[in-house]
Amino acid sequence: MTNRSGFDPGRPVKPIAGTSAFVLLAGLAAGAAGCGKAAPTPQRDPALAAAAADSGPMFRRDDVAKIITDARQIDTTLGVDELRAIDIGGIKQWISVRGKDRRNPILLFVHGGPGSPMMPASWFFQGPWEEYFTVVQWDQRGAGKTAASNDPAVVGPTITIDRMTADGEEVVQYLRATFAKQKIFLMGHSWGTFIGVNIAQRHPEWLHAYIGMGQAVYGLENERIGYEFALREAKAHANQAAVAELEKIAPYPDPDGTIPVDKVLVQRKWVIAYGGLTWHRSNYDYEQNAAKLAPEYTRADFAAMEKSDLTSLKQLLGPPNRLDYRQTTTFRCPVYLFQGRYDYETVSEVAHAWFERLKAPKKGFFWFEHSAHMIPFEEPGKLFIHLVQDVRPVAEAAGDIPSVRTSSSH
Repeated sequence: MTNRSGFDPGRPVKPIAGTSAFVLLAGLAAGAAGCGKAAPTPQRDPALAAAAADSGPMFRRDDVAKIITDARQIDTTLGVDELRAIDIGGIKQWISVRGKDRRNPILLFVHGGPGSPMMPASWFFQGPWEEYFTVVQWDQRGAGKTAASNDPAVVGPTITIDRMTADGEEVVQYLRATFAKQKIFLMGHSWGTFIGVNIAQRHPEWLHAYIGMGQAVYGLENERIGYEFALREAKAHANQAAVAELEKIAPYPDPDGTIPVDKVLVQRKWVIAYGGLTWHRSNYDYEQNAAKLAPEYTRADFAAMEKSDLTSLKQLLGPPNRLDYRQTTTFRCPVYLFQGRYDYETVSEVAHAWFERLKAPKKGFFWFEHSAHMIPFEEPGKLFIHLVQDVRPVAEAAGDIPSVRTSSSH
């Protein structure tokens, strides 16, 4: 028998061994001092290892990346397929730009974390988007290829919400100028929704719409509700070890509104174990393993990421009310929110309550009933449909789409 979380109470739940910056700061706005090492590489699935032993020679990572590259090939006569470093905020920052018709509207994806790029795993879900949008993945300062291309000692102190918002503004301006677009779509995920809201507030005239996925509104409330979820599930599963660990860090958050990183690690471990990051999954190895096959990433990029000391996380853990958007309720561009019903990283009930108070020229809220925080991997088809049917029409109304071709029949 399974309970509402989708886990069998009689089956032991094994939490992941570590957490990444992506999980640590999914909506976190509490102060803390110091942090641990980067997460260890996920253990290899024994079933996959057994299958490999029975199937002959293994493909190398680079071989698989080439296969993915070939499968995703775009005709650049009309489309675009570019991977480039651009000058943003005084440093080289990497973007990928992919789409089958450069006349389509641009969609800039602002990833979460901080420090956790979506570019390396985007091959899994992004292909259909590229028929209707020119999709831009941006590795922010301190993340992915951008981190690998710059001196962390120099970049580290510059990692602030204000600087990264300014970076985002420069990326938008670059895209508007390069592709001759008056407006673009901006989609923020998790931590990236803070940057997205900031840009939407400052420059609504640049955007067809702002799209928040896993929208973060108020970090302390996310932390409290996520903790209560984990403790409730631990008790429902009669998992005494989890209950003991969670009760040991109470009260959570601390009475002064801060949350030491060691407490965050415990909360995240059990939120993830009970499906609050990915519904019906107790880890996120699937995303990390998909990222390892990234066609855009070199061995040097991966090596640099493995050496990460979570600089982005340490720099951006600030005063508890620093990232609080509860009073930011008026937008001058359309706003769309995509929320997983079981998201306990950036808690959807908090985002929905905020959305109900929003005033915008047009707005829409879409529930993903079989998702938690990782909607692009959990319900990629539904996400794609909403982007095409509900979001893209804003650009269509503005004339930012290819003209319809007509052909005579023979």
